[in-house]
Amino acid sequence: MLARRAALAGTALAIALAVTPQAGVGTASAAPTGIEVMTVFRSGAASAGKVRLEGVRVRVGDKRCAVPGRSALAALVRSRPGAIGLADYGSCSGRANDASGLFVRSIRSERNRGQNGWVYKVGHKLATAGAGDPAGPFGRGRLRSGQRVTWFYCLYRSGCQRTLALRAQPVGGGLVSVRVRGYDDAGKNVLVQDAKVSAGGQVAATDEFGNAQLRLAPGHYTVRATKPGLVRSFGGRVTVGP
Repeated sequence: MLARRAALAGTALAIALAVTPQAGVGTASAAPTGIEVMTVFRSGAASAGKVRLEGVRVRVGDKRCAVPGRSALAALVRSRPGAIGLADYGSCSGRANDASGLFVRSIRSERNRGQNGWVYKVGHKLATAGAGDPAGPFGRGRLRSGQRVTWFYCLYRSGCQRTLALRAQPVGGGLVSVRVRGYDDAGKNVLVQDAKVSAGGQVAATDEFGNAQLRLAPGHYTVRATKPGLVRSFGGRVTVGP
């Protein structure tokens, strides 16, 4: 299995997870700065929020294990997407440096099956290290404030399905121009046709060049892109003037 598949938990037995945030850490909704996390389920539904950078402690079996701050696993736990099942392929302990063997095996009722299972991207690239690895998602340092992490259920063929990203900007007259791209595991992108972009109750489909336009009343909006078989985008914020 390629190194990037290390984010999958494999076929180990499910292990119950109990989460204890470290003292002094607020909830995701209260975090003024931090990491943006989105968990996308197989149905296309998503849970998203911004979380602080601190670590957490989790209970795996009869062990109480520390998860390092600024890790994708700590960010996932803090975002509270639902029940999380973990497997420990190492020797997790009260030391955060021992968390590299912790892997996400399930979120809510969606469990890993064979080569299919939970993975995460930082920005547009699939991580090559376990989510709790203290060396960071690519072995070159941990997450930084302002970064985005996407957790999604990979349906593995020659790679995982592409993740969508959009760029939205007002162009005058109440029109917002949107361009949608789809990113593979390595972060390479293609323009995506027939993606649905939506904001303020308005919906449009992208053309062969990944472009679409929405006509919106003055105000602040969050634009999103979806397409069956691909992973939905983070929301893109845009302001339409009078």
